[in-house]
Amino acid sequence: MHSTLLRSPPTKHTFVSERHGPLQPLPLRDMEAKQLKSRSLAAAGGPDGCGYRAGSAETEMEAKIQKAIDFKAEGHRCYKEKKFREAIGKYHRALLQLKGMQVADGTAGSEVSLLKQAASALTEEQRRAVESTEIECYDSLTACLLQSELVNYERVKEYCLKVLGHQRDHFKAMYRAGIAFYHLGDYECALRYLRDAKNREPTDTNVLRYIQLTEMKMSKSSQRERESGKETQG
Repeated sequence: MHSTLLRSPPTKHTFVSERHGPLQPLPLRDMEAKQLKSRSLAAAGGPDGCGYRAGSAETEMEAKIQKAIDFKAEGHRCYKEKKFREAIGKYHRALLQLKGMQVADGTAGSEVSLLKQAASALTEEQRRAVESTEIECYDSLTACLLQSELVNYERVKEYCLKVLGHQRDHFKAMYRAGIAFYHLGDYECALRYLRDAKNREPTDTNVLRYIQLTEMKMSKSSQRERESGKETQG
């Protein structure tokens, strides 16, 4: 009679925590999801993703600067081809890119701080690019407007003053501001800007001619005032 060896089934070992019961192994999919979330948070710079959003804002601002420069270059090309209306459109689009970098009304508080943080993070080279692009666009816009049959001197004045707000000794802006004020009938302001332009370029014939025209207008105006005063007294 042969003895039969009874084999007991393999024992399933379960690791038991003293306080929380059996520790069940995580399914593979859950483990991958957890690892992916951890990596995402690390790349974002924290659980709220602030680092990611700040980096995104900086990238967006860099792209806007480049687009503005590209539109400005297209405007210069149109101007050389005497397509002044198209050039005006290109310069305006360039300026809109730069204005888009400013914080708009109604922007959420966290978004405002991120945009300001990105703006403050611009390099010195980027800041110079933004300023020079804005100056060139406004200066070129005045040149285009002065080529029109009916010149909008109010707009010419506005753009010249914007240029001078960035660069006080900008010769063309001073000269064109003088022209604008002259045609708007503000001869005192015209003479002031024209004299500033003369200080920069003492022999410029256009500046000297407009100074002469402005002084003649002021002389005639004062003469009319004197004659009007005599009639009133008489």
